[in-house]
Amino acid sequence: MTDSTETAKQVVDALSIGTVVATLAGILPSIAAIFTIAWTGIRIYETDTVQKLLGKRPYSKIKPD
Repeated sequence: MTDSTETAKQVVDALSIGTVVATLAGILPSIAAIFTIAWTGIRIYETDTVQKLLGKRPYSKIKPD
């Protein structure tokens, strides 16, 4: 993955957290919360830890340079 892709994901993650806070504060409608929960769930599912628990990635995964 390129650095710009990781940066973009981090920006969207930050926006997602902001959306959760704003939704809980009653600023945004419920539909925004649904999209945020879906995005956060996808990001959690993509983590190495969850993938290892599901047996989809080996424990000794070596990251390419």
